[in-house]
Amino acid sequence: MENNNFEICVRGIIFQDDNILLCHHIKDRTKTGYYFFPGGHVEFGEKAEDALARELKEELNLSIKEISYIGSIENIFEQNKEKHHEINLVFNVMAENIKDKSQEDHIEFLFLNKEKFAVEKVLPLVLRDAVIKWQKDKKFFWLSKDETKNKERKKRKKGGRFTLEREIRHT
Repeated sequence: MENNNFEICVRGIIFQDDNILLCHHIKDRTKTGYYFFPGGHVEFGEKAEDALARELKEELNLSIKEISYIGSIENIFEQNKEKHHEINLVFNVMAENIKDKSQEDHIEFLFLNKEKFAVEKVLPLVLRDAVIKWQKDKKFFWLSKDETKNKERKKRKKGGRFTLEREIRHT
């Protein structure tokens, strides 16, 4: 049996004016060139909202004023030659005195305006696209993406075969 990296994560979508708060690993930013949403892993026995509050306190010294669930994504991907499978529970977060100053030395935060956010590599990409759509329609979303199959699909497409990807579904 291959390595089972199954994770349940929480992600906070935090706006300040028309800007969205994102994160990146300091030493990896120039190599990988991607951003991600603030948050982290849910610990066993921990409620999702409590996990997000804990992560935002640890990472940004931020206290949540209001929190509301907006959607979920399932993401299967490969990182450092290991396959990962994660479920992300996504919340819209309202907080006071939002700063982009990290409390941890391995990550950095910054605000991106809507235009830059729409074109930057924010992982998972399907979550970035769902947040853009959610900003317009405020509908809950569920997404499922297997990025490891994307690599296989590209190889198969060259061989003349093609398979359809799942569409983003909003309810």
